[in-house]
Amino acid sequence: MAPKPPVDFAQFDALDIRAGRIVRVEDAQTRKPTYKLTIDFGHEIGTKISCGAYRNYAKEALLGKTVICVINFGVKKMGPEISEVLVLGVAHEAGGTIYLTTEQTVPLGAAVF
Repeated sequence: MAPKPPVDFAQFDALDIRAGRIVRVEDAQTRKPTYKLTIDFGHEIGTKISCGAYRNYAKEALLGKTVICVINFGVKKMGPEISEVLVLGVAHEAGGTIYLTTEQTVPLGAAVF
């Protein structure tokens, strides 16, 4: 993928990117095989749903994982499901998605900068 054009720092700064812990993993009722993830962002933000995570991980491997998410895109409807946050990731060479995670334990809801 070619690099995208430069953006103003204010455009990046407008994104609310936070760390959250996956506390529930369910099969989503979507056309593509996805999981419905419930992610805890701490007491100030609470839990949010992400739906659209392709099933590249076993459910057990996702439970308890701290992931990096954009939390201010608004709600997106995905079939009968809703998605409130976008879990960030990179494409794996085999076609899957590898989630961005933290190397060490961080507070839930910690902002990425």
